[in-house]
Amino acid sequence: MFPEEPLGAAALPPLLLAAAAAALLGLCWAGAPKRPVLAGGPRFVAFLRRRCPALRAPFRPTAWCPEGRLQTVLRALLQSCPAVRYRSESIRTPDGGQLILDWADGSALPAACPTVLLLPGLAGSSQASYVLHMVRGATRAGYRAVVLNNRGCRGEELLTPRTFCASNTEDLETAIAHIRGRYPHAPLLAAGVSLGGMQLLNYLARRGRAAGLVAAMAASPCWDPLETTASLEQPLNALLFNRRLAASLCQLIQRLAPSGSSTSATRRPPSATAAAASTTRLPAPRASCTASACPCSASTPPTTPSAPCTVSGAGGGAGAGPVGGWQRLTPARWHLAAIPVEAAWRLPHVALLVTAHGGHIGFLEGLFPRHGTFMDRVFTQFITAVFEHGEELQQLEGDGEGAAEQDGAGHPQ
Repeated sequence: MFPEEPLGAAALPPLLLAAAAAALLGLCWAGAPKRPVLAGGPRFVAFLRRRCPALRAPFRPTAWCPEGRLQTVLRALLQSCPAVRYRSESIRTPDGGQLILDWADGSALPAACPTVLLLPGLAGSSQASYVLHMVRGATRAGYRAVVLNNRGCRGEELLTPRTFCASNTEDLETAIAHIRGRYPHAPLLAAGVSLGGMQLLNYLARRGRAAGLVAAMAASPCWDPLETTASLEQPLNALLFNRRLAASLCQLIQRLAPSGSSTSATRRPPSATAAAASTTRLPAPRASCTASACPCSASTPPTTPSAPCTVSGAGGGAGAGPVGGWQRLTPARWHLAAIPVEAAWRLPHVALLVTAHGGHIGFLEGLFPRHGTFMDRVFTQFITAVFEHGEELQQLEGDGEGAAEQDGAGHPQ
């Protein structure tokens, strides 16, 4: 039944080609392009589809790595780091700490130029590759870009026994107040990634119409930290992601902690999400370390249009005025039960964008995904739509829950 002699060398190329073709067909089938789910108030969704071409077509992930874990890992390994020149500014916080704002070089921009505030992810900074791509997208579109680095993440000295937390928005409030004071007539939009998205959503929920933003975007935030923690602690995810994230946090705390002191943060935490769930407090001289626990989940969109997540800005100049809305981008590999898609349909100022493929911050597309991702395209188109067509969004101020209910069962096509 089987040949007694091994296959000759001449038979290997056809077999290899057949195996490669089968693998490619399998990858293409698994990565079949699907149109992202875009849930939200009908007028806001119509605005996004009209002004953001990326949302009208299917998201086509890189054919040879459509799986979420691969997308997450390869984004970190393959993505280029665009050259961005920053001008760093140190500002003081009410508790005596300091924050580092990195302004992208834009000295020739007018004072009223629209401004984009970027919030990095866990232990990230203005030097993270995904932040650099977003900064480049904003500056190429003609806008001012500034990055808020979490305390201690830019290499600066820690002046207080405190770093950062997903639910603590005091530093973000300080940064926004500073930027608006410096450019009072420039419309301000904020975009947060991962942990930065969680901070931004919590800020919107707390401040509501006093947020001082014309719009906001949260990319890959964590809606339910318990489910995310359970996912990260699965064996493969723990090996690929959890250990590295937790180790980066431990390294950060060890660098910032006073010499000779010990802190509970230097011990291996159960997961990176659990470590980020509390405000990390470092020991002051001759004092023991304390950790202040706090809820860190991203704010679940409320069910009424007058809820705090409705954003309003009151800056002057072109594109300014009471403009509402924030947008979210996340891979569907996270449990959909934790994503409030149904609630989004009832909120005129909210839109949820959920892709069928992609990883955490990793939305790779194209054959060689080194320069930019689907997330970068959506980000650039969204900020351009808000700043250049803000008058269309102003009409959303008159929308109520009844307007969204007219959509009925109008789920995405």
